Amino acid sequence: MRVRMAEHLGMCFGVRDAIDMALALARRGPVTILGDLVHNEDVVAHLEAAGAARARSREEVHTSTVLLTAHGTAKRLRLELEKDGFDVHDAACPLVTRVHQALAKLRAEGRHPVIIGQAGHVEVRGLIGDLDEYSVVLCEADLDQLEGRPRLGVVAQTTQPLSTVLELVAAMRRRFPKADVRFIDTVCQPTKERQQALLDLAEECDVVVVVGGRDSNNSRKLTELAQRLGRPAYQVASADELRPEWFAQAQVVGLTAGTSTPERIIHEVRARLEALN
Repeated sequence: MRVRMAEHLGMCFGVRDAIDMALALARRGPVTILGDLVHNEDVVAHLEAAGAARARSREEVHTSTVLLTAHGTAKRLRLELEKDGFDVHDAACPLVTRVHQALAKLRAEGRHPVIIGQAGHVEVRGLIGDLDEYSVVLCEADLDQLEGRPRLGVVAQTTQPLSTVLELVAAMRRRFPKADVRFIDTVCQPTKERQQALLDLAEECDVVVVVGGRDSNNSRKLTELAQRLGRPAYQVASADELRPEWFAQAQVVGLTAGTSTPERIIHEVRARLEALN
């Protein structure tokens, strides 16, 4: 059995910068990260060991310094934290910040904000946190809520598959031909690169392994894409989760990873796969 690696592996720059910021703050003194800085359990554990505590809500924050996550946070929440006297630092990925800016531009044009993404995901919660009126859609059935809206401004969660996003925008225009629909492509470049790399990889392998945290949306979307391409695909957070029976009939195993996966874990998974021979 051979292991073939996809291109564009390792952490994206937004994740690296967020981790560097958290570690730098922890060296200066106690800091609390409001939520998971990134969706990778190994990274979260490393940060906690370095002194960057994690809180699920504002009520759990017991340090004067607070770090907001790479997924982006509503401006409203940041202002509330600052008003309460916290020293607030923002680790938002610049490509997520770009989505907030795109939404603001579309709203300034008098458009109803539409986010193509997973309702409840931390990035989407950050996007809608400053909006009084909005729609979150992820499939054609969700478009019913757009009925009667003459002007629509559409963005996407950064980790959504571009093909899904484009199909939904086309469906909006078919469904509401009289509506003025403006779409700004906010799927991030690292996500696009990994999706394209997986398309290339799938042609050459029998099984696909995606290395990524359980809560990582971009890792989950890579797994789903591989499955749609007709390949058995398994998402694992570490080498210990690999099962030999997955590869009993495989001659070539494709290996890719989410944008928040440390390179060390990717190499450990590769070594374990090669040892199965």
